[in-house]
Amino acid sequence: MPDSRHRRPLTAVGALTTTCSLLLFVWWIHRTGLAEIRNGFAQIGWGLAIVVLLGGVRFALRAIAWMLCLEPPHRLPFPAAFGAVVAGDALGNLLPLGPIVSEPTKAAFVRHEVSLGPAVAALAIENVLYTLSVAAMIAAGMAALLFVFDLPLALREVSEVAIGGVVLLFVLALVLLWRRPALASHVVGRVLPGARGERHVVRLRELEEQIYSFASRRGARLAPIVATELGFHVVGVLEAYLTLWLLLGAPPSLLVAFIVETVNRLIIVVFKFVPLGMGVNEAGTAFLTGILGLGTVVGTTIGLVRKVRILCWIAVGATLLVKRGLTAGRVLSDPQLKQR
Repeated sequence: MPDSRHRRPLTAVGALTTTCSLLLFVWWIHRTGLAEIRNGFAQIGWGLAIVVLLGGVRFALRAIAWMLCLEPPHRLPFPAAFGAVVAGDALGNLLPLGPIVSEPTKAAFVRHEVSLGPAVAALAIENVLYTLSVAAMIAAGMAALLFVFDLPLALREVSEVAIGGVVLLFVLALVLLWRRPALASHVVGRVLPGARGERHVVRLRELEEQIYSFASRRGARLAPIVATELGFHVVGVLEAYLTLWLLLGAPPSLLVAFIVETVNRLIIVVFKFVPLGMGVNEAGTAFLTGILGLGTVVGTTIGLVRKVRILCWIAVGATLLVKRGLTAGRVLSDPQLKQR
């Protein structure tokens, strides 16, 4: 983990990112018009509660995938895993550069239920499989957008680059699984020479080996884990479908809902460092719905509906963090987590 000297520039970058995204958010809402947004939320009505509940289902699926990645005899109760995923996501969404703290928070949250070592290893494996599922979804959505709709040249190029990047990612994953190189441990060994670095290298090498060999060791678990990761994306498409139906007054095509959710996932991946995706989510989704012929107000409202869903679960996550006595600072300064 970075020390205080390294955190200062990260804090400055985070403050700048937050300010710029907030300005973009305010400008975009003003540009769209509060009256149009109010009308959109009026059309959604109590459907907003269903959207929030669907967000909980997605957290539950990620929690189950994490539980399935744990090596026996270690076991993680579902309530603890679910609470950890919600709490980690809350910090990840609220803080600039949130991914730095979100995953350690999950491990810290369940340290009374399972040892840190197995919890961190299972988290790493689940994140690898989740990342591959996200990549596959983005590639499929970009391909659908590219071949079904008449896109501006710039967006066609973005779609082609996204598809090419995903193909490259999967090729790289296959090469890593075949060759099993000590990438992370080698880099850490170069950056941190000496006894201190050696301890980290040994732990990282063990973690790398667990990730590489998981499929061969726990092959029976692979299918249910992949099913839960795919289920996460299916629920996301269902959320987009429901929101579009309520806003448009008629059921959209599943393809349109799939593309909307895919682009949302792409925006999240690219702008993960932006707290709450402020501004970029609304503007990006509005740009897409404009291309799809649905109007930019629809896209902006979809982005804001997501924002409400995220804020509701952040409130739950923050409550859980307070009960566990966890803060971002305590997680980052935890000596046991630093050793991981």
